[in-house]
Amino acid sequence: MDEAYVYFKISPAETNYVNRILEGYEYLGVMTTLQRAEGICMVRCTPDTEPLVRQVLASLDIELTFLESYTNEF
Repeated sequence: MDEAYVYFKISPAETNYVNRILEGYEYLGVMTTLQRAEGICMVRCTPDTEPLVRQVLASLDIELTFLESYTNEF
C-alpha cells in the first residue's frame, strides 16, 4: 500500500484539537507529533486521501504552516 505524508507546523497548544478533528474523519489518515515543543506534526495517509487531508487542515481556524518535508536533526 502506498503512503503519503503531510507535514505541518502548528502551535503545540492546538495539537489535541487538530488530532480530534482528524479522528472525526475516519480513515482519512493518522496524525503523529514529531516535535512537540515546536508543534511539528504529520499525517500518514494514502495518495488518494492526501488532497482531502490538506483541505481539512487548511480549513481549520488556526495558524498552520504546511512543510515540504521533515528531517529529524537529532
